[in-house]
Amino acid sequence: MENHPVYIDTDPQVQTTTLNLGPTHPATHGVFQNVLEMDGERIVSGVSTIGYIHRAFEKIAEHRPFYQITPLTDRLNYCSSPINNMGWHMTVEKLLGIKTPKRVDYMRVIIMELSRISDHIICNTIIGQDTGATTPFLYLFQYREHIYEIFEEVCGARLTTNIGRIGGFERDFNDRVFAKLDKFLQTFPPALKEFESLLTRNRIFIDRTAGVACVKPEVALDYSWSGPLLRATGIDYDVRVNEPYSSYEDFEFDIPVGTNGDIYDRFNVRNEEMWQSLRIIEQAVEKMAKEEKGVFHADVPEFYLPPKEEVYNNMEALIYHFKIVMGEVDTPKTEVYHCVEGGNGELGFYLISDGGRSPYRLHFRRPSFINYQMYAPMSRGMLLSDAIINMSSLNVIAGELDA
Repeated sequence: MENHPVYIDTDPQVQTTTLNLGPTHPATHGVFQNVLEMDGERIVSGVSTIGYIHRAFEKIAEHRPFYQITPLTDRLNYCSSPINNMGWHMTVEKLLGIKTPKRVDYMRVIIMELSRISDHIICNTIIGQDTGATTPFLYLFQYREHIYEIFEEVCGARLTTNIGRIGGFERDFNDRVFAKLDKFLQTFPPALKEFESLLTRNRIFIDRTAGVACVKPEVALDYSWSGPLLRATGIDYDVRVNEPYSSYEDFEFDIPVGTNGDIYDRFNVRNEEMWQSLRIIEQAVEKMAKEEKGVFHADVPEFYLPPKEEVYNNMEALIYHFKIVMGEVDTPKTEVYHCVEGGNGELGFYLISDGGRSPYRLHFRRPSFINYQMYAPMSRGMLLSDAIINMSSLNVIAGELDA
């Protein structure tokens, strides 16, 4: 599975064609490129090219206070941006030694699991679409909009949410949030079950995905895979279980795994993870009901933004708001690493602080960047049509690929 140079055959009877798959090809689902050497419809070799939407987030972060970095994380995996937001907030909380209340943890779990469902809806419906099944794509995609409506009720945004705050949330969940959440928990399971009935035992879908792009567990580990891709190979590594955060140790759920590490396994693992996310959300709603109402952030006034009505009417609150946003509060001189289970795997934040208003250094461990390294070598010998579906099953999000 090692990288190979672009194929050049010395046999004059064998002619190969160079094909640019991307950076603007509609099948790539993002701005990245593969220069493929083709023998007919079969891929002889390939070289991946990235960086088309590199925005220098890590360097920008060195010049921004902690609060102003949150919108940058939105633009990583924008299919599940609240996970990025909260992963960053928890990293800062780890730096500052902030302990969040249980109710805040459960609120975060609800939002993060909704984000995971949204991310998996996109990936699995696209796999179906790329095998020629448009109906499941159109049918299930509407539920992503229902999730966005919940996000919009919580924070006012849908895609790039900037949701939450260091220490918790800007505001508590209102009655409309719970009403929309209850409706989603009632309507989505039957739709997901019907989506599975359309594809899981569909002979055409199985023929296009089963046994295609198989990856062995040891090879996946060699390439540092994580998330659904690693679990599809049979390894039950999940950050929520192995390194619990946000009180995930309080929840009961299973870690779905595959057996062959092929596209079909990746599809089934993500489907089962949606069922497990629903299970976690239901538990979180029950646990929230047992906690003290009205608690939605930690008691850390030196880092938590004061309410807007106080900022508009109270000089002291205005001063605190300015100091927090502009990073005028001292931070410990240390380094921390915190990771969460993102939609595509282990999403990590390595933060070095020199006590200043901005990080001395910040590195994002982007799972899409790690996972994508294997695409070109694993495509050798594969038909082009299979390589397209393989790319969909990796769920490479360009924003997370090029930070």
